[in-house]
Amino acid sequence: MNVVIIGSGAWGTTLAGLVTRAGSKATLVVRNPETYRSLSKRRRHPVSLPGYTLPTEVQLARSIEDALDTGPDLVIVAVPTAAIDDVGEVLARSHYRGPIVTATKGLDPDTLRTASDRICDAIEDELRLAVLSGPNLANEIAAGLPAAAVVAAHDAPVSQVVRRALMSDGYRVYTSSDVTGVEIAGALKNVIAIGAGIADGMNAGQNAKAAYMTRGIAEMARLGVACGANPMTFAGLAGIGDLMATCNSEQSRNHTVGRGLAMGRPLEEILAGMHEVAEGVPTTKAALRLGKVKGVEMPIVAQLAAIMYEGLAPEDAIAELMAREATGELNF
Repeated sequence: MNVVIIGSGAWGTTLAGLVTRAGSKATLVVRNPETYRSLSKRRRHPVSLPGYTLPTEVQLARSIEDALDTGPDLVIVAVPTAAIDDVGEVLARSHYRGPIVTATKGLDPDTLRTASDRICDAIEDELRLAVLSGPNLANEIAAGLPAAAVVAAHDAPVSQVVRRALMSDGYRVYTSSDVTGVEIAGALKNVIAIGAGIADGMNAGQNAKAAYMTRGIAEMARLGVACGANPMTFAGLAGIGDLMATCNSEQSRNHTVGRGLAMGRPLEEILAGMHEVAEGVPTTKAALRLGKVKGVEMPIVAQLAAIMYEGLAPEDAIAELMAREATGELNF
């Protein structure tokens, strides 16, 4: 297969390596000049993936249009949420009519829509779209450690195309038809991971963190079900799997944001020191708004928004969550 990967951050670069490991041809779109120079000359990313050498088989392209001229069988979109609309417009104008898989985890803060929804708005064909998610920390996968993911599509053959392009002896790919659930889970786990970073930064303890993660997955599932998702998706790789990885890893950008907040650092200062986007930050506002639209109570997300945007002290947020009226555990 011939696969184009749009986005040369840590995850996009790692995906390019995964494609070659699976035996397919990979073309990585690298629009940042510094990143292009470094990957061209040294096969190393200038800011991400320390120690990782991009396989020589991976071809580099300076633009999406140039990459699409290679005649791909599959396009993988791995750009930040804020860049999705631009990518969708280019894909809509192009001659490419094959499957597209989004590996972007977030909600647009203005439209409250997922990455696949926004690309679908541009190309007007949801049957070509799939989403990829799971506990996939880029540094570990780039280092060759085993991992698994789920790909969800409205059209089953599209899922199979993505599986063939990515699955190898070190990367296992499961399939699903619950596109909404996989995307909502992937977006919301980033939000919950910020709170996990806060808990770790405050030394809240393992009991507190376990309870927090469990109630976090319940909150994710409530919103997902209200959006039409299968609740069992949140017990799978895109849900609890990704949540465990992101909440427990210091490699997670969202966890890093939470630890900074626990130390009393301003959000703007934390973000200014990061090389890549922490998608949970803009998604927090979007998730809270989407919950209100769907009539879903989201107390954890509300407290995280108050910490980030209203100056609420983390210890006060914890106190408010602990003082809430008790409810049934499986209250959906």
